[in-house]
Amino acid sequence: LALNPWDVVLCISGTIISCENAIVVVVIFYTPAFRAPMFLLIGSLATADLLAGLGLILHFAFVYFIPSEAVSLLTVGLLVTSFTASVSSLLTITIDRYLSLYNALTYYSERTVTRTYIMLILTWGASICYGLLPIMGWNCLKEPSACSIVKPLTKNHLIILSVSFFMVFAVMLQLYVQICKIVCRHAHQIAVQRHFLASSHYVTTRKGIATLAVILGTFASCWLPFAIYCLLGDYSYPALYTYITLLPATYNSMINPVIYAFRNQEIQKVLWTVCCGCFSPTMPFRSRSPSDV
Repeated sequence: LALNPWDVVLCISGTIISCENAIVVVVIFYTPAFRAPMFLLIGSLATADLLAGLGLILHFAFVYFIPSEAVSLLTVGLLVTSFTASVSSLLTITIDRYLSLYNALTYYSERTVTRTYIMLILTWGASICYGLLPIMGWNCLKEPSACSIVKPLTKNHLIILSVSFFMVFAVMLQLYVQICKIVCRHAHQIAVQRHFLASSHYVTTRKGIATLAVILGTFASCWLPFAIYCLLGDYSYPALYTYITLLPATYNSMINPVIYAFRNQEIQKVLWTVCCGCFSPTMPFRSRSPSDV
């Protein structure tokens, strides 16, 4: 099989994704202080993106070195599971951010921990079910005309995944609009209580809105092209179109650690202590709130 440069780029992307998210997973797993709901959700996102990176590497290795239909189904199933879990984890983080602002007084109760575990179970349960469909027989290996732009996934399977993505995106958009309203209201109340100038209130509000725009804009720009093409494309279309839309989607898993983990001050502290050679997994942290909006 001739080496496809696009497959090489995807493999390199998978390597970078794996390295980035492996750091986040190790830091959260080996730091007992990171057991708050926020860090559990960030860890779920990093785990999903780590599996996505490994899936890209394995897909490249098996396609060019161990070609097999059964192995192809396994790697595609892993990619479907991991990317679905990644998108779903972004939704759970958004829900957690919204509830931390909407129910600020009750956010630190035991109910939050229980709700977090329920969201994680639903996230990974649904993702695994989606990933098992090709292995359980929902594939186009015996009927090429039923193939989608991503072989061996069927057109119907990819439509379900795309529709699910648009539903997740719509919910995230609505939640971030509500978060934006809450942030603006809180900033105004603080400005009034502390007699801040209107310019200070404007700067604070603008910063919060800009952060939300970056988070949602990054997610949309990475995934929307591929999701739309999944609905409109056909197996007869050139593979180049699939690569062009799929590559930005993989970049989302590369950007997620930067937005959701490396920006977090507690995680930054641990990373700096590790770099300095004085790692202390029991080091205390003051903040238990979700990462900055």
